Amino acid sequence: MSKRKLQKQPAVPSPKIEHPTPSVSRTPTKTPMYSAMNSSRYLRQDLIKAINAKEGTNLLCYICNLEAQIDRNDVVGFTEMLHNVTENTPIDLMLNTGGGDVDACDKLVHLILSRVGNQDFRVIVPDLAKSAGTLLALAANKIVMSDVSELGKIDPQFQMKDSRGNEFHLSIMSYLKAFDDYTEAYRNNPTDPVALLMLDGFDPKLVRKLQGIRDRVRTFAEDRLKRHGAPATSISEELLDSAVWKTHSQPIWHGDATQIGLPVEYISPFDERWQRYWNLYIQQRYCLDSLREEGASKIYESAYASQIL
Repeated sequence: MSKRKLQKQPAVPSPKIEHPTPSVSRTPTKTPMYSAMNSSRYLRQDLIKAINAKEGTNLLCYICNLEAQIDRNDVVGFTEMLHNVTENTPIDLMLNTGGGDVDACDKLVHLILSRVGNQDFRVIVPDLAKSAGTLLALAANKIVMSDVSELGKIDPQFQMKDSRGNEFHLSIMSYLKAFDDYTEAYRNNPTDPVALLMLDGFDPKLVRKLQGIRDRVRTFAEDRLKRHGAPATSISEELLDSAVWKTHSQPIWHGDATQIGLPVEYISPFDERWQRYWNLYIQQRYCLDSLREEGASKIYESAYASQIL
């Protein structure tokens, strides 16, 4: 058998494997549907960012409808708004409330002032800050007001029931004023029949309890006013005086507040600054009104936080 010389076969090239080109990385964004569903919220937060840029501050917004009250649940909302606020940072608080619990108010003030440090704290009143809302405003270096803004007397109210079980709110200052008047009349004339009859209707335990609440409010107001050197005693006494402010809801306008001695910064309603505040406030009030049937009553909002309860 003949031997055939083996010839070297040419190498067959390996098939080239095509690898897909890696996609260009991009920052994650909100989906179009999510953005559309929350467009009003983003609009409000854009307004807040614009105000921050103009004012050089951190604007927090605590907006309540007329039925909502300051209470302990507000701590979560305020903590959310303060999440990105560092220490020794100026803070503006847009505040709209009819009042509420003084102890809850004290805690909210403590949270804010712990971040403010030696910087300025301003309260902006777009509409009303009554009762405990006024107490909160007393902690501010400046209370920003316009023609529509109103504060209120800090006369605490106490919920009671009449003989038929109907609930009503009692003015603590008016109750204690009546007690003091009849007590003085009895001291002057121990046989005064009117004084004897009226004093018989006062419950000593209730009187002591209401005196404690009055003193708590007065001390709170004076301590906050002393922070920025305001005449604490005279201001707190006038804000508690039922002879000056006949009803609990009587408005205290910017002129009244200035005359009392409060550090008011008045802005004309036609000023661009006030228009920015008012525009934001109306957006937030409209949001609350549109969600009223779902139980919404409060908005806590900043440039990076937005919570509706």
